[in-house]
Amino acid sequence: MSSCCPPPVPQQKPAADNDPAHSAVGSTNCCNSAKARPDYLLRFGATGVALLYTIALLATDTSGLPVWLFTASIGIYELMNTMWWGLLMAIFFVGLLDRLPRDLVMGLLGQGGSLVGICRATFAGVLLDLCSHGILMVGTKLYQRGASLGQLMAFLIASPWNSLSLTIVLIALIGWGWTLLFIVASMLVGIISGLLFDRLVAAGKLPQNPNTLALPSVQQSSVKALFAEAWQSSEWSWSGLAALLIDGLRGSKMVFRWLFFGLLLAVTVRALVPLESYQMWFGPTLAGLFATLLAATIIEVCSEGSTPIAADIVTRAAAPGNGFTFLMAGVATDYTEIMVLRDLTGSWKIALFLPLITLPQVVLIGALMNLFVS
Repeated sequence: MSSCCPPPVPQQKPAADNDPAHSAVGSTNCCNSAKARPDYLLRFGATGVALLYTIALLATDTSGLPVWLFTASIGIYELMNTMWWGLLMAIFFVGLLDRLPRDLVMGLLGQGGSLVGICRATFAGVLLDLCSHGILMVGTKLYQRGASLGQLMAFLIASPWNSLSLTIVLIALIGWGWTLLFIVASMLVGIISGLLFDRLVAAGKLPQNPNTLALPSVQQSSVKALFAEAWQSSEWSWSGLAALLIDGLRGSKMVFRWLFFGLLLAVTVRALVPLESYQMWFGPTLAGLFATLLAATIIEVCSEGSTPIAADIVTRAAAPGNGFTFLMAGVATDYTEIMVLRDLTGSWKIALFLPLITLPQVVLIGALMNLFVS
């Protein structure tokens, strides 16, 4: 039977930090147990998504199907057709990061616990053109390669809907002005949250990333040398690309487990509760803001799915603050993200601090945006 774990070996000195083959896996490593148990949640989610997608392919109309089942299957069909390329790119980046020396990854991100390191992680998240679940895969690998907790949070918070493709969509839907303001505000939340998380780690309130304990500082010159060495040692062939994608897929299982579960829950809500019922409550008032916050907490959609809904809130309800809150609160309260953070760090405290730190900032900024247009 194949496994992601190598055969047991005697205890020996840890591999060097700059060894490309050395995987900085924390408590989420499947090798921590003698025998990995079947991942029933992953199997259930993948099977459910596959069945609904197949139903959507075969069904031409609602005849012979309950309306809710037809709606759910079409939802899965649309979401998967929108997300597949982002997930594929995420798998590629996860496999690529696993092959890069840890010193190189951390040299590019900068020193954890510093403003520069947080800002670099924020910009990295904004520039990567991936969906929210794709960015989560890459973020987990960055943490395993030594990124600080603050860098991980800044990367996740600022990035999910700020990809190039979604930015273009948002500009077309709500215009340049609000789009640029949304981007700046989300980066501000990411930087502030990242700094707060690193401060809490330094104060001993949250556990430190165990993968950074023995990480030496890396100078810019050594970063260039490490990059050149990694480039020269790379296997540029179809077989090498296939191996990279396979490794990336194995490293992404933890995210796919909750992604599929989240998709099934999202289309269930979509099938049972009409979107119009949410929109009529999303006016630019304090009550509308908290209704938006509640809806963003309940509705689990990827960034591609949340962007049109948020734009609709901005244009139809004339509530830009609510649209921003829907985008950002969807990230801060995303149970896929919370559960993956719990699995990645082994700490419920870290996972629950994500909404605790980010939501007050998001609600405040959203209220100020609504005040600006009132």
